[in-house]
Amino acid sequence: MRKVVSKGKNIREAISIGLELLDATKQEVDIEILQQETKGFMGIRGKQAVVQLTRVESIEAKEETDVFNELEKMIEEDQTELPKLDTYKIKQPQVESLAGKVWVENGRLQCKSSPSHFPMVTIGEGIQFYKNNQLVKEKTVIVSELDVYDLKVKHEERETRWSVKMDLNKLKVEVKVDPGYTITRFVPDTEAGHNIELRVEEKKEVVNTLRYSDLMKKLENLRVIHGFYQDEIVKATQTESEGIFLIAEGIKAQPGKDGWVELKVNIDDINEGPKETSGGRVDFRETKTLPNVERGQVVAVIHPPEPGKMGYTVTNEPLPAKQTHPVIVRTGNGVSVVDDKIVATESGRPQVEERGKLVKVAILPKLVHEGNVNLATGNIRFKGDVEIVGEVDERMVVEAEGDVTVHKTVTSATITSSGAIVTYGNIISSEISAGKSNLLIVELGHLIGTLHRDAERIISVIRQLTLSPAFKSSDFSRGGLQPLIRILLEKKFKDFQTQAKRYVEVVRKGEDYLLEDDWRQVSVSLTHLFLSITNEVTSLERIKDLSMKMKELHEQSETPVEPDSYITVPNALNSKMYCSGNILVLGQGAVNTKIHSGGKLKISGIIRGGEVYGRLGVEINEVGAESGTPTLISVPADQTISIQKAMEGTIIRLGSTKYTFNQTTYGVRGRLDSEGKLTLH
Repeated sequence: MRKVVSKGKNIREAISIGLELLDATKQEVDIEILQQETKGFMGIRGKQAVVQLTRVESIEAKEETDVFNELEKMIEEDQTELPKLDTYKIKQPQVESLAGKVWVENGRLQCKSSPSHFPMVTIGEGIQFYKNNQLVKEKTVIVSELDVYDLKVKHEERETRWSVKMDLNKLKVEVKVDPGYTITRFVPDTEAGHNIELRVEEKKEVVNTLRYSDLMKKLENLRVIHGFYQDEIVKATQTESEGIFLIAEGIKAQPGKDGWVELKVNIDDINEGPKETSGGRVDFRETKTLPNVERGQVVAVIHPPEPGKMGYTVTNEPLPAKQTHPVIVRTGNGVSVVDDKIVATESGRPQVEERGKLVKVAILPKLVHEGNVNLATGNIRFKGDVEIVGEVDERMVVEAEGDVTVHKTVTSATITSSGAIVTYGNIISSEISAGKSNLLIVELGHLIGTLHRDAERIISVIRQLTLSPAFKSSDFSRGGLQPLIRILLEKKFKDFQTQAKRYVEVVRKGEDYLLEDDWRQVSVSLTHLFLSITNEVTSLERIKDLSMKMKELHEQSETPVEPDSYITVPNALNSKMYCSGNILVLGQGAVNTKIHSGGKLKISGIIRGGEVYGRLGVEINEVGAESGTPTLISVPADQTISIQKAMEGTIIRLGSTKYTFNQTTYGVRGRLDSEGKLTLH
């Protein structure tokens, strides 16, 4: 292979001089331009064109000549069987077809020079292009077969990521696996062209390097010795996708069962009062009453608590079951406890009231009062059911631990019941209250919650003071905390005594309706510790015990109780009605009446003026008056108000959201959506 370097005024002249020196044509040489000509300034310092010409021997022509020489030799040796010519795949010269082109074959860049065209490549992302061992930074490069090119790409490899997590209770161990991978990149073969683009292709292979022994060693470090899931461990070591696998699990403690009272009589058919027929009328004869129990009949069975089963963590530590508690049974009139049975000692209607772990059972007798309740008969207070055949006159009081039924009008009177109240006559300027014990506990629960919060703050302040040297040298440490408590109540906790006095007064008035003595005991303790002047030594432990008891009663007051109390009346005028359960006004409606229902409130007629509240929702046929008399209907934020006809002046309130109707609207269904906005459908 011969090479010459020639110079000329321009590229054409330099090539012509080189061809004469090699005695060759353009087709027989490769041409490389070493320097372009420059004219300089006014002919000074100009540069000549410089080229290098290399004479190239045709490989294809040589192969073809070798084939024909072999054939001639075989003929001269007189071989009878000549091979087929196509077996040799005689190639036609392809120098012309590849001239001036570049291509990639087996990952290597190849090219053929041409005097008329310079092959070029565009370097894609991820490729390092080396020319004669020098990295090329340009994106487009002219290539020549006189140079050596190398294409380099980066491969990628990532190890498997995995982590083991144990929950705080040591009941579950999970492994999170994100398998690793290898990415092999290469420059694919490309067809010959004058200008080609070099690109990268890649092949990704998932490689999970997590081993069984790795996991077991980690579990050993965590001291996991119990509850292995071997199949999940194997899955974690073989997975080809990211995932979480439960590889060990302990045994949860199985909860037991608190003691309970099993009723042996049916109390589901308790008197529900008059029924509204499909035509909208009320049939006051349709009532259900519970059949009376007889003396000696078993009313209920007391079951002891059932303990739970102990569990174990994955580290084989015991998990004790939650402690169970016996049921607390309070027996009222007409019942007695024999072994584990509650037996009726009197005939009558069984009354069962439950609140948390406390169950009160009693047999209520029934008092039937013929005629009216007036000054001649006096007030009626009875520990059972009361049925009044006549009216209840002005300023008269009827109180019952059971249900109250009044057949005629109630005027300017007070009716209080622990059970239900049903009247067949109108309620006029009266106050009736059903479920008195439940309402009382709700009121006391609110007061005692505030008192408990302040008591904890008082305890905290006393603790801080007792740690100071000044306290130890004072008379408080010897004479008790009473003087210090008085100072705190005067200076820092001014509202505490007011709330305590209110609590004591409510307990005194509602003492007959409280199921537990604990409410009274708290009242006595508050009086001794905070409301009276005494020389008795008061310790911090006594205040702590009182605070703990207040906390228990506050939690008990928030325990839901089945609203078995209800009120059913035809009409109400200028009255007040309170009930821990449902209230039904099934006649013409209510006027200027305040109604509070702990259950659902339903008024089949019209309500004009006043305020009504339904904890479980309100349904009313018509609200308001043509004169625009304001009427307020309220429910909690999670309940619904349904009104068939809402007239101007009607106000509805859901939680803290209020809306006033400025015109008559039909088919109202008010509720708050998920974002707390009022919707009316």
